[in-house]
Amino acid sequence: MNAKLVSHRTAPAVQRGPMPRQPWVGVVPSLRAVFQGRTVDADAPWRAEALAEQQEGQQAWQLAAIRRRRWLMFWIVGATALATGLLWRGQAGQGLPSPLQGVQMALFALLFAWVSAGCVTAAMGFWVLLRGDRHALSAKDAAHVRLGRDARTAVIMPICNEDVPTVFAGLRATCESLASTGAQRLFEVFVLSDSSGPELIATERAAWQQLRDHMKAQAAIPGTELQVHYRVRKVRTRRKAGNVADFCRRWGRAFKYMVVLDADSVMTGDALVTLARLMEAHPRAGIIQTAPRPCGLDTMHARAQQFAAQVAGRLFTAGVQFWQLGEAHYWGHNAIIRVQPFMQHCGLASLPGDGALGGDILSHDFVEAALMRRAGYHVWLVNDLVGSYEQQPPHVLAELQRDRRWCQGNLQNARLIAEPGLHAVHRGMLATGAMAYLSAPLWLLYVMLGVAVWLVEGHTMPQAAAVLSPRDMAGLWAVTGLMLALPRVLGLVAVFMRGEQALHGGALRLVGSSLMEAVLSTLQAPLRMAAHSLFVVGALTGWKLEWKSPPREAQDLAWREAFARFAPLGVAAVVVQLVMMQVSPSAAVWLLPMVAPLVLAVPIAVISSRQRLGLGLRRAQWLMIAEETQVPGVLTRAWQLARQFSLQQRPEPIVPTWRVAA
Repeated sequence: MNAKLVSHRTAPAVQRGPMPRQPWVGVVPSLRAVFQGRTVDADAPWRAEALAEQQEGQQAWQLAAIRRRRWLMFWIVGATALATGLLWRGQAGQGLPSPLQGVQMALFALLFAWVSAGCVTAAMGFWVLLRGDRHALSAKDAAHVRLGRDARTAVIMPICNEDVPTVFAGLRATCESLASTGAQRLFEVFVLSDSSGPELIATERAAWQQLRDHMKAQAAIPGTELQVHYRVRKVRTRRKAGNVADFCRRWGRAFKYMVVLDADSVMTGDALVTLARLMEAHPRAGIIQTAPRPCGLDTMHARAQQFAAQVAGRLFTAGVQFWQLGEAHYWGHNAIIRVQPFMQHCGLASLPGDGALGGDILSHDFVEAALMRRAGYHVWLVNDLVGSYEQQPPHVLAELQRDRRWCQGNLQNARLIAEPGLHAVHRGMLATGAMAYLSAPLWLLYVMLGVAVWLVEGHTMPQAAAVLSPRDMAGLWAVTGLMLALPRVLGLVAVFMRGEQALHGGALRLVGSSLMEAVLSTLQAPLRMAAHSLFVVGALTGWKLEWKSPPREAQDLAWREAFARFAPLGVAAVVVQLVMMQVSPSAAVWLLPMVAPLVLAVPIAVISSRQRLGLGLRRAQWLMIAEETQVPGVLTRAWQLARQFSLQQRPEPIVPTWRVAA
């Protein structure tokens, strides 16, 4: 088979622009400056932008956000005080708690506040889904906005050692959909490769060439086709954030906006055009994040995650939007960014130190959102924009591999909480991002403290690591159970009230699927807690992370790999259970709900990864999502192309005799 020879450039001419990286002030200097009443970085560029926004006065959404956040804190504090009071009153014995009990109750208060925050957020999301939110940014705001010639938008897809057919199938479907809108002359697509290995790079180039030729052939008028470019970065520094920053320095000046895609992202052309229109309609918007709908994989694990995201998960998304409004998250993909302020204010310097919490920032998206808001630009989550999609990990091991990276990145970000100028909401986001993983070892410590309290102080009635009288125990468990179950219940109620049960296989299958997902989630919860605890310990002790791309395609987890990864946790759980049976058989019984899933972690992980099982559930209409009942055209095309590319040979490698943009 002869390789193709080409000689044209793979990317447009470079238009260099600066993207400075301002050093971090650090926690101690920032706090010292606050206590001394000094201003740090008085001449920083972001201060002028922030002052300009302040002079414009508070907008209606900002006043609404302040009121809403006060109510959020009221409900969290109230629920936590109630539950902690029940625990305090119900502890066996009289008088003040012992030191062990005091530490246990402090942990309980922190963890219950974390659970109650999620519950209240889901409740507000339920309200928003049914009643709407007049202060939220909506896709409807862009209905009558026209795009001027200066609204040039780059659609960038950073990739690194990905499955080429899967990636380019989704990208081609996105490009075809964008071309069908008639607005393709305002957009250009860039595939930004950080891949290593000449064979893989040659395969990527061949796939890009096929996509480029296809778009040219499909153009109604020669020269009006959607331009698709490809760049291989020779110096691969700072991972994805560095890849995006390199694009900005080379070509950012040529574009007003850029849409960032992940390797598994698929978006409709209408969604991309709507994002650009929203930016035009809101000049103070720095980032607009969509709410991607997970879909596209057929393993049982992925199907359960997709189903949960669409039934209960969307309540959390709508609830987060309710509290944050124009000070929202940025998740790093399926979002549009105003390029000029991003280049000026969002360059990321490395964190000082050589440990796992130093060096390049891993979870760059949260930090970029905080820096954009600090500079006076708003960050919005638009929850009602249709046409934004992503994939879930195919099995629990792939999920945990992703979480390992997120854990280290979120713990890194906690070092930036005290940086000058950050808004309180984004300081809170950095803290809650860390708490998302710190909660796992804290729950484990809480359980261990409960057992210690019971053993050391001679109690005889352990209950979930807390020692309570029967009446107060019932009250506490009623409150806790309500907090944990309410989001799933409200998710089901919202589906029925909106008449969407047919999209999930009908009423009976909807309820049955919810129970199935809840059981699987319960069985996987101890594994997630143990793994996240190890991740936190590893990050805090300097365990360096090896950066790998997660699997994008459905694949079964091999028994050998699952055994190698999860069997040690099962063995440790058995040892703990045997020791507890010798020390206190009654306490061992109460630990069984946590120990048993760890012992069964290997078969649970393998069975839930089986694509055949997931396909069987789909044929029986279990764990159904809307995109399977009424498949959007862009997804139909992406899945069709993925099957086509998988059945045929890989794109023919191209001999790199061209001038490759590097």
